[in-house]
Amino acid sequence: MTSPLTDNIDTRGVRRGSAFLRLLRRPAGAISFGVLVLVVLVAVFAQWLAPHDPNFVDLSLSRALPSPEHPLGGDTTGRDVLSRLIWGTQITLWGAMLAIVVAVGLGVPSGLAAGYLGGATDRIGTWVSDALQSVPGMIILLIVAANSGNSFNILMVTIGVFMAPGYFRLTRSTVLSVRNEAYVDAARVSGLSNTRIMGRHIIRQVYAPIIIQSALTAGMAMGMQAGLQFLGIGGGTTPGWGAMMNEGFRVMRTDPLLLLWPSLALGITIAALAVLGSTLADVISVKTPVLSRSRRRSLSAESTTRPANATSTTTGSISHVAVESAVQLENLRVNYATASGPVEVVHGITLDVAPGEVLGIVGESGSGKSQTVFSMLDLLPKSGSYTADAIWIGGQNVTALGRTERARLLGHEIGYVPQEPMTNLDPSFTIGHQLTEPLRSVHRMSRTEAKARALAMLERVGIANPTAVMRSYPHELSGGMAQRVLIAGAISGKPSVLVADEPTTALDVTVQAEVLELLRELQREYRMALIIVTHNFGVVADICDRVVVMRGGSIEEIGEAAQIFSAPRSEYTRELIAASLDGAESRAELDRLHAAAASSAAADHEARSAADAAAEAELKEVRA
Repeated sequence: MTSPLTDNIDTRGVRRGSAFLRLLRRPAGAISFGVLVLVVLVAVFAQWLAPHDPNFVDLSLSRALPSPEHPLGGDTTGRDVLSRLIWGTQITLWGAMLAIVVAVGLGVPSGLAAGYLGGATDRIGTWVSDALQSVPGMIILLIVAANSGNSFNILMVTIGVFMAPGYFRLTRSTVLSVRNEAYVDAARVSGLSNTRIMGRHIIRQVYAPIIIQSALTAGMAMGMQAGLQFLGIGGGTTPGWGAMMNEGFRVMRTDPLLLLWPSLALGITIAALAVLGSTLADVISVKTPVLSRSRRRSLSAESTTRPANATSTTTGSISHVAVESAVQLENLRVNYATASGPVEVVHGITLDVAPGEVLGIVGESGSGKSQTVFSMLDLLPKSGSYTADAIWIGGQNVTALGRTERARLLGHEIGYVPQEPMTNLDPSFTIGHQLTEPLRSVHRMSRTEAKARALAMLERVGIANPTAVMRSYPHELSGGMAQRVLIAGAISGKPSVLVADEPTTALDVTVQAEVLELLRELQREYRMALIIVTHNFGVVADICDRVVVMRGGSIEEIGEAAQIFSAPRSEYTRELIAASLDGAESRAELDRLHAAAASSAAADHEARSAADAAAEAELKEVRA
């Protein structure tokens, strides 16, 4: 057995970097950002970039075709098209910026107050927002234009007012999702005022969605501005893209290029803003890097590029022949993508479990227990990947199977009981629907057969009124009932292997004991292999035949439960057992509890063996 890893490895790798840098790493983000930077530079340096005065009229240039002196030709009155297009960039960006500033200035503070304060403030703010959205904006813009002398700035401020409800609703919904968080309550308890809490703690959650919304809103503002200019509203001495499109539209049949140039400029700019906004949303919403398909293939094929913290040794052992094992993992390694390359979090472990055996995988948080199980189930997130010499499930080597073939094993060969029962049930559907849907889609049962199976499973796991529970929604159940429902769903397909990942973590002590007893009974009744992932040695002593102790992604020790408790070989295992037996008042008491736990595990194992032998003898008599 290899020595345990003593280095504290940060499996998250280095910092992912700022959102801006991650945006630039994506082709869509880099290209769209580059286009917008180019547009802004053209607007800033318009007076130096424009080859001619945009308002200078040269009759000989009227409708002139592109030439070296006038690359885009001349318009209908003899003005240089390129110069007017360059100067039009200024007014287009200025109008969009003015509208966004007004929309953010009105929508964000009001949404912040409405979401945080609630009550009358929320009702009034929502009413005003709904009223603004119900008003026909174009009619109001025409009225404002008629009474303001076609003032461009006033029109763009009006557009900003009509865009404010979008920011109001976005900010309000974001604040509602965080205002009851523990850190907000802590700020209140510390005596901070509502204004300070909103300005320092709450508003930070709004930055990202507001930036994304602004990128999309800028494109909308440019489109509305161009539409007004196309109608002849809001035009000034400075040329605009909308006004140029209006002029080009009138002579579209004879001089289509006059319509093409401003349309291209406006379309490319709006498209760049839309792509930038959607890419920003992806960058901000993704919490971990995602491996590309080629990278996942290379890791699956064990390319020569190894993670920096990868080990060359394996830990663990095999106790059964592969074809006779319910599950067998050989040299399993799990890698996750980080900004600096893949990082290995499970370092070549080997273990197995026989049919009808209960295997406990125990270790502290971050030891690799759940990652091992997720690899077995092929449920790693996209940023993760695994390699193994072999993975055997139900006597079949599934290492070379594709994702679709592996998925077919779930519900048939393998059942899974996750931790946190309330978060693993869909609140939108009844318990009955969630139990019968897999039976109908995976096991091809009829509606009647699926319902009968679900009712039988609920009754088997100890639900007193299964018919009522079938009609209930998850929020109507207690934590213990929800966990029993998940167990019923896991065994309804009658799998040969049941994996329970921290099945008692979210439950109180009494319910924990009931759930463990239920798992023990079901395992004996269905002769399933049971794999329990836990950090509690009390659970291990209560139910497991064999134990795998993990630390830092490697196996520290593996053996029979009685041996692990009576004579653990690893110092780390002894520390874990001592931590679990925290009620001991002295070393003598601790030794006594160690011996009692070992004796209990051995007696339980003997009782199971005797029961199994009796069952087999009875079966032989029946066959005879």
